[in-house]
Amino acid sequence: MGKNDSTEVYIDNLKAKGFIFREDALGFIEFGKHYTGSSDHLVNIAIEITLKAQKQFDGSFFVSFLEILKKEEVDSKKHAYKLAEEKNII
Repeated sequence: MGKNDSTEVYIDNLKAKGFIFREDALGFIEFGKHYTGSSDHLVNIAIEITLKAQKQFDGSFFVSFLEILKKEEVDSKKHAYKLAEEKNII
């Protein structure tokens, strides 16, 4: 995952690796991005951690975790993983 990858490119890369995103999942991603005003980079990190924590995409988990990342002013993947570990998410 490149820091400058758009969320669309990131999702396409995950699909190429065999991950399945239904329409409702894509809707949650768009909703979460706009609701929190998050960058593609932060959205991509939240997708990655959601998949690792839940073993599949869980829309409500994703939006909640994205809200936490935004509230805690997370700006890097390293910081996001540290926060996820502190909160016993992963």
